[in-house]
This record gives sequence, structure tokens and C-alpha cells, in this order.
Amino acid sequence: MAAAATVVPSRHAPAASRTFSINLVTGMIGVTAKTQAEVNALAKAHGFESVEARGPELAAMSPDDLARLKADMQSERLVWGAGFLPNDARADSPTFAEAIKNLPALAAGLQRAGVTRVGTWISPGSDELTYLQNYKRHVERIGLIAGILDDHGIRLGLEYIGTPGLRRARRYAFIHSMTEARELFADVGAQNLGFVLDSWHWWTARETGENLRRVTNRDVVAVDLNDAPAGIPIDDQKDNQRELPAATGVIPIGEFVRALVEMNYDGPVRAEPFNAALNALENDEACARTVAALKAAIAPVAAN
Repeated sequence: MAAAATVVPSRHAPAASRTFSINLVTGMIGVTAKTQAEVNALAKAHGFESVEARGPELAAMSPDDLARLKADMQSERLVWGAGFLPNDARADSPTFAEAIKNLPALAAGLQRAGVTRVGTWISPGSDELTYLQNYKRHVERIGLIAGILDDHGIRLGLEYIGTPGLRRARRYAFIHSMTEARELFADVGAQNLGFVLDSWHWWTARETGENLRRVTNRDVVAVDLNDAPAGIPIDDQKDNQRELPAATGVIPIGEFVRALVEMNYDGPVRAEPFNAALNALENDEACARTVAALKAAIAPVAAN
């Protein structure tokens, strides 16, 4: 029997529509912005659709200042992406206790601003805690954090770290894959808990489109799109030396984005390349290159 011909989609075929937003997070691309207003101005100038939510600043704003900020965002057609959890389950006990004490006020400030998503990451190893000890700590602490956030209508995203070199550097390996993160979510049992999905960690964890097809929009809080330097085996890739999305083609970004479209993901998509050359650029140039890279990575799969 003759082999079936490979069907290549036309380059002119319309891409599927997308429901996610192209998000600006200044610190991820080496851009300096001192205030939320500066972040928003950069986003508007360069065609981003959503912005990072700076929780401490928003929580400290007066009602009048916050109302003006929200009105400006509405007129500029900007929406919130996600905020970042300042302290979390990785911290030592005194720091964690202080963070939990302060979290209700931070969450209330985010809620007043209309922010509904925050995220953090799970360290893939520990020098002090075995896997089981670390797991039990995370179940307890993430449960506390998620409960406070849920009281304020906020979802919590957790990012697993797939980079092999990071867990090899620690005495005890910990969660570093989508499957392990799912197990943690199930044991925490919080309805507002989900993934911060990163194409870099998906790839370095040696996961595939099949893993992504098991994920629904409800499971995802935020998304990072990144590429990897060419010519370096996965085991030797360095987490802090990445590329802008679709820069090298090493990571199959199209497959990753297609999964987001198919699940009707409706949150922020941002770049986190940890790239020295990008970080060295002036703010406007770094923003321009980043939004161009995100749009180029998304365009073959998803239309506006």
C-alpha cells in the first residue's frame, strides 16, 4: 500500500481565532518601569493587550487613583494579565508566616483593581527536604494561600520547572513535570488552583502535545512563551539563557500555541526569555522586539 501523502496546510489558510491576550511583564524582558502607569503606557505604545498587575502598588492606591487607573485602562483597551505572589511555599517558616499574615490585604487590593489571577513557581528541588517532606509542606501551604485568594475571587497559578540542570543542582529533586503538578493540585483540592504553563519547561520536561491536550482552559492561569538556544541538548540547557518565542524553532511553539487555541485559553500569554541581549536594550526597543516575537509565534496558528 502506498504511503499516504502528507498534507501541508496552506500558508494562506485562515488561522483559528484566539481568546488569550498578548501580555507585557516588564521584568521578564529587562524593561524598567517604576509604576503601573508606566507599564500600561509601554503596553499601549507597543500593541500589547494586557499588563502585569503590580499587587503591592495596587493595594496601596487610594480609591480615586485606582478608579483613574482602571478608567485609563478601559479607554486604552488594556486588561489585566496576572500578578505575582511575593512569598509562597518556598519560603522559610518565619517568612511564610509573615506572608500569610499580609496576603489578605494584598488580595483585597488586587480584587478592588479587578485582578483575578496571580502566579508563582515551584522549586524543582531542595537541599533540606526530601520529596515527601517537601510535598507535604506544599500541600499545606498552597492550601492556605489558595484559600485566602479564593476568598477574593483570585486564581492561583503554579509553574513547574522542567530544566534538568536546576534539579540536578539540589540534593533532593522535587516536582518538575505536569503530571506531578497535577498530583499536587489534586491533593490540595482548591478549585482556584491551576498551571502557569511555560513552553520552556514543557519542552525541558520532555512533554508533548498529548500532555497539553489533557489540559483545559480552567486548568491554566497564565502562559509563558519562550524558545531555546540552538545546538544545545536539553540536559545542558541553562534556565537563564533562553530566546524569544519562535526565535530558533528549537521548541515546537506552533504545537504549544495550537493547544492553547483548542482549549480556548482566555488568559495572558507573555515572554520570559531571560536573554542578556534583550535585557541590554532600551525599554522601547525591548518591548517592540518582544511583542513582535509573540505575534510572530502566534500568527501561524491563531488570528486576532
